[in-house]
Amino acid sequence: MSKTLQELTQQLLDAAQKAGADGADAMAVQGTSVSIDVRGGALEHAERSEGTDIGLRVFIGQRQANVSASDISDATIAMMAERAVAMAKEAPEDPHIGLARADQLVQSWDIDALELCDPSAEPAPEELQADAAEAEASALAVDGISQVQATSAGYGATQVHLAASNGFSGGYARTDRGLSCVAIAGTGADMERDYDGDSRIFQADLRDAKDIGRSAAERALARRDAKQPPTGAFPVLFDERISSSLIGHLLGAINGAAIARGSSWLLDALEQEVLPTDLSIIEDPHRARASGSRPFDAEGLPTQKRAIVDNGVLTSWTLDLANARKLGLESTGNAARGVGGPPSPSTWNIALTQGDKSRADLIRDMGTGLIVTSMIGSTINPNNGDYSRGAAGLWVENGEITHAVNECTIAGNLRDMLRSIVPANDARAHLTRVVPSLLVEGMTLAGQ
Repeated sequence: MSKTLQELTQQLLDAAQKAGADGADAMAVQGTSVSIDVRGGALEHAERSEGTDIGLRVFIGQRQANVSASDISDATIAMMAERAVAMAKEAPEDPHIGLARADQLVQSWDIDALELCDPSAEPAPEELQADAAEAEASALAVDGISQVQATSAGYGATQVHLAASNGFSGGYARTDRGLSCVAIAGTGADMERDYDGDSRIFQADLRDAKDIGRSAAERALARRDAKQPPTGAFPVLFDERISSSLIGHLLGAINGAAIARGSSWLLDALEQEVLPTDLSIIEDPHRARASGSRPFDAEGLPTQKRAIVDNGVLTSWTLDLANARKLGLESTGNAARGVGGPPSPSTWNIALTQGDKSRADLIRDMGTGLIVTSMIGSTINPNNGDYSRGAAGLWVENGEITHAVNECTIAGNLRDMLRSIVPANDARAHLTRVVPSLLVEGMTLAGQ
């Protein structure tokens, strides 16, 4: 590519101005990805993709329109601008849209401190294949594993640049290296499967392939001979692998778009307790080597650390500029976007306060109940927080795991559930959502 991403975004802005736009912002993304699938010790599938995508948003008064393309020729860029301006002239007026003021824009940032990009060379396909083959072999070496459904290794590198007619211009690069394995225990109607995997920004941080394969196998074996649990009210422990989904429901409910629409079960909860008083949710977009880190948001505003929930109390919504204006508030620097659409609110890295007990301690203390290790389906009422999901996992009797469980439904109300959570201390610190296993008392189980 002869043009840099910064040059591309400036060319898009110039084309928008020439086409008659009152203002504009532009985004350019250049990416490379490699994925390798192994089956039976041999290469099953290999894929590599490279490309550059560009997006342009233009403003005509209080009207806006977005266009995007994967062709970066001069003719395409000129055509994009003309079409975007024509579309914007026909769009409905929105008094809340618009670019950031100059005094709102980020003034400086230290991209190196975030460590979003591994300086190591892109791995050769043979390296990825070797990782996948090692994970598969490790899973198959565990007694009771009949086959490995899939083992995949991948690598990605992305560069992003944003620019706007208000003077903002900035970009950064990020990388990721991943490995996953899905193991199957048993045969025929008795087959059970489970998975494990890891994804890191720095290749050197990736978990050992043998460990991933062995863990996937052990998890699959633990699911054998599953039974339906009894119907009734029981404590439920959400395993660390899926516990972040509970916090995710809270984060979705405080998203500024949902609040502005009036369709959130936390609509009236600002400055109220939504978690136990000893728990907080901290958002930190400046954590090193974390995939949710950002030096600035998609509207050029500075990202900043904030307590979304402080000692149990909800302190703020998650806002971009447009939704902040609708609510008469200030943006929290949480705008996210792709090349194909306007910004919308999103959270960055979040962490829930960890407890002082281990997962094993919570299992011992819960008496009789369910450990949920996987969930399927979802029925969640966005207006009142009623919650119902299909679940599978492990049954606990008198503080000890006795057998696997499947074909059951867990239900409750998210407000009540979150107010009663008890966290373990087993959260993985490198994840975007650092959430430990969570014990919820008195959920409704529908089984046999």
